[in-house]
Amino acid sequence: MKKIMILGASILQLPAIEQAKKMGIEVIAVDMNPDAIGFEVEGVTKEVISTIDIEKVLLAAKSHKIDGIMTLASDMPMRTVAVVAKEMGLVGISEETALKATNKAMMRETLKEKGVPIPEFFRISGKDEYLKAVDYFKNKQIKCIVKPADNSGSRGVDLLSDFTNNENINKAFEYSKQYSRSGEIVVEEYMEGPEVSVETLSVNGVCHVVQITDKLTTGAPYFVEMGHNEPSILKQDIQENIAQIACDAVNAIGIQNGPSHTEIKVTKDGPKVVELGARLGGDNITTHLVPLSTGVNLVECCIHVALGETPDFNSKIKKASAIRYLKTEFGVISAINGIDKAKKINGVCQISLVHHEGECVNEIRSSVDRVGFVIAQAETPNQAIEICEQAIKKIEVKVE
Repeated sequence: MKKIMILGASILQLPAIEQAKKMGIEVIAVDMNPDAIGFEVEGVTKEVISTIDIEKVLLAAKSHKIDGIMTLASDMPMRTVAVVAKEMGLVGISEETALKATNKAMMRETLKEKGVPIPEFFRISGKDEYLKAVDYFKNKQIKCIVKPADNSGSRGVDLLSDFTNNENINKAFEYSKQYSRSGEIVVEEYMEGPEVSVETLSVNGVCHVVQITDKLTTGAPYFVEMGHNEPSILKQDIQENIAQIACDAVNAIGIQNGPSHTEIKVTKDGPKVVELGARLGGDNITTHLVPLSTGVNLVECCIHVALGETPDFNSKIKKASAIRYLKTEFGVISAINGIDKAKKINGVCQISLVHHEGECVNEIRSSVDRVGFVIAQAETPNQAIEICEQAIKKIEVKVE
């Protein structure tokens, strides 16, 4: 029986743990939380280690004599995946690629060097550099985004549009810096236009586009993702351009084998890369929406790739899928009603709550503040979106 090590055992990595078990593969799950939900899966070998503790994870990997290593929907363990793969002669990205894919500043510099379209940006370490970058965009009369160089889930992201408000300029710096593990931040041109993500799978150096997903966000100032639909409803020629740019970005970063999740904005000057992750996308995109719209099990594909096997990533069906997240106000949840009614709507595939009665919920500033979601499948993207919105109307989250 083959053995795979999965870094992370939270709700994000649970689909990979369950899929590997279903495939008859021995799973070694790694997470610093001893109560992680993935550890509860029957037959899983539990390693309570931080996924970014490279030395300890490598020792555990050698001890178990693993045949493959991967993570899902999380950037933090990518360097660990890369080092273990190299040390043990397994399939995986290089450490250099892992750094480029997890540090937005390095990513930007690499994409610029390779001619991949990106927004104007500055890599910032200190306050003086930051103020100079802000002045640059102020003089060009362009709004700018301030974000940590090495975080995800919209954490630490802010928009500067009023350059006369020094308090907001200083707050954006502190807010972004607070979420940066390295202390570096990125100040970049604010791009306007529709946003998509591209799910790709690279096999032996060839990048294959599996699906293009439209994105809905809260907009300024935090840009938290509140919905997705597949396939994209953008014009075909635009989608073809997006697919090419995504593959160019993947190749520029150096991903030879494995998945990638590339976010792209369609601006008046054409599609530009927002950022790229050398892993499957989160937000239920690759675990739920892609299988519902294409019939492709990307999690299974990634397990095959990690084990050095050939995956089947060809579309099996042509359907549409969508997800919409629940919105709430700040306070303590006193009641949640209407779930059963919402589940009865034709086309609703799943309704999940992340926060429950008695829990405090915040204004939506990052992905962790969302209360729950509805997933639907239909014949067209607009139909799938409509089903989600009908279901959400029936769900009442009372906050006191």
